[in-house]
Amino acid sequence: MNDESVFIDRRQMLGGIGALSTGAVGSTAFADFSPEPVLGPHFPARAKRVIHLFMNGGPFQADLFDPKPALEKYAGQKPKGADLLTERPTGGLLPSPFKFRPRGESGVPVSELLPKLSEHIDDICVLRSMHADNPNHGPALLQMNNGTIIPTRPSMGSWFLYGLGSENPNLPGYVVLCPGRPVRFSILWTSAFLPSANQGTYINHSKTDPNSMVPNLRNAQWDRETQARQLGLLRKLNSEHQRRRPDEPGLPARMKAIETGYRMQFQASDAFDLNRETKQTREAYGKGHFANGCLLARRLVERGVRFVQVYYGNGQPWDTHGKHNEKVPDLCRNIDQPIAALMSDLKSRGMLEDTLIVWGGDFGRTPTSENGDGRDHNHLGFSMWLAGGGVKGGMTYGETDDFGFKSVVNKVHVHDLHATMLHLLGLDHEKLTYRHAGRDYRLTDVYGRVVQEVLA
Repeated sequence: MNDESVFIDRRQMLGGIGALSTGAVGSTAFADFSPEPVLGPHFPARAKRVIHLFMNGGPFQADLFDPKPALEKYAGQKPKGADLLTERPTGGLLPSPFKFRPRGESGVPVSELLPKLSEHIDDICVLRSMHADNPNHGPALLQMNNGTIIPTRPSMGSWFLYGLGSENPNLPGYVVLCPGRPVRFSILWTSAFLPSANQGTYINHSKTDPNSMVPNLRNAQWDRETQARQLGLLRKLNSEHQRRRPDEPGLPARMKAIETGYRMQFQASDAFDLNRETKQTREAYGKGHFANGCLLARRLVERGVRFVQVYYGNGQPWDTHGKHNEKVPDLCRNIDQPIAALMSDLKSRGMLEDTLIVWGGDFGRTPTSENGDGRDHNHLGFSMWLAGGGVKGGMTYGETDDFGFKSVVNKVHVHDLHATMLHLLGLDHEKLTYRHAGRDYRLTDVYGRVVQEVLA
């Protein structure tokens, strides 16, 4: 705004509202401001919100939810069906040493590695026949999170927010909980060509203090009333700036981000403060960054956040190319208690029925061994699960072959998964489109079907 005569010290004015530099959605604190229009649902929704528990690196399906006794029978061998091309050279079949038993009233078999989660199997639908297009982490991460292997498309959370908007203008509608500073992952929560107000807001949940999680959360220099007056002046200046430049769409989004950041000073301190939970609740979720993330996810969705992603680890902790059987028990121990506590917590609050939980990685792993004790990437057949939000519980859907290598019955592509998630949110994946560069884009690219069989 170099054509304006009014000067404001930007560093001072933005103190305390730098938390939303990645963008957020919602109406402003001022009564005369109209919120961003949203498309709204195409039909009645089963789910109001989504929690995505992301196992970066890819868990092995036959360790957890898809038992394969044939692996033991043909251990070390490579019979027909187990000789498929893999990204790296692999040898013979490597059995899973972990035992399964039927759980719940449904009798769905679950691994001994997940004793607490298995108590909730009657609320879970296991998709055993997932498949994707690429066995490399980069493209697979993009496809699972953004619907395509092309790194210039909006993330699914951005599509959810674009379609439905946020329920709480005082918090971002799309929050990504990932430990550390995963700069290379930021493309997984981009809004790309969608309005930037739909971009995910990254939070480092390895810390427990809100002021550490959310940088510049507080403005130590000016009180709330002073900041509100400054924002009012800034909005007037920006409105004039935009009037003269109507073709620049980024300005309203930046203004929304600033104003949401202002309001976050007063609500984020509560939402991100785990110490406000009882000792009993903290102990139920357990310790560690993933436990913190699951508890934060519950706190956020109950405050109206539309989509929360909880990443297990920074990097690919499930990428077990070596010492697979040694690493997996620890990985499962770290997720078992927090996920079980999350499901119990949501259920006790009456929220599980309209909160969709999605669990899974970027792909699966091979039943054949890599260097004798590891497993390579496998996009041909792997497991994910859904719970709550209008999903049938206590069931499995689809099948892989006898070795868990390839989906063969009722195959579910990543596009089908996204179409189903959108459907549960009341959105038609073929109608949720955005015009860009001369064509209409959508999360599911040019195909995908709603998996009606898993809907309650």
